[in-house]
Amino acid sequence: MAKTGRRPGPTETRAHILAAARAQFGAHGYDGATIRGIAGEAGVNPSLVHHFFGSKDQVFAAALDFPVDPGALVATILAGPRAQVGERLLRMFLALWGAPEPSKAFLALIRSVSTNEQAADLLRQFLERAVLGRVTEALGVPRLRATALAAHLVGLAMVRYVVRVEPLASAPDEELIAVVAPVLQHYLEG
Repeated sequence: MAKTGRRPGPTETRAHILAAARAQFGAHGYDGATIRGIAGEAGVNPSLVHHFFGSKDQVFAAALDFPVDPGALVATILAGPRAQVGERLLRMFLALWGAPEPSKAFLALIRSVSTNEQAADLLRQFLERAVLGRVTEALGVPRLRATALAAHLVGLAMVRYVVRVEPLASAPDEELIAVVAPVLQHYLEG
């Protein structure tokens, strides 16, 4: 009698799903790609995509090798008093860039989106839908202000972590927070 269930030994299902997700997101963009389409291309049931990755945001983050869960980012940004969103956001940003694994992934991501238009377009769509859109909706912040805030953070990352311009590159986090957090809060408050 044949056994049912998962076959013993290593499985390549997760890798097949990621390859299919990259293909689907590349061909259809973030909005056009679906869990069903990814599952179909991978030759699996859509429930397996959910099993391995959860939501569309999470499979996209994994396909793009985005080092953090976008839902966790949004929850962190929105937790606590509105008057401290800029500081919370900057503390989270500095902590992510200061941790070895996420910082390597962020550096790779910045390099790939700066040289590959398709990767840049996918990341842009993802950030607009999964992070910026949710934050602006929850806080009632105009999108222009939110994207200006995002531009400020990308510029900070480029100067501090990629180009490493002093004294910004070696400034203590608390000093940066004192200087930059009020500016980020201004983007949010107007």
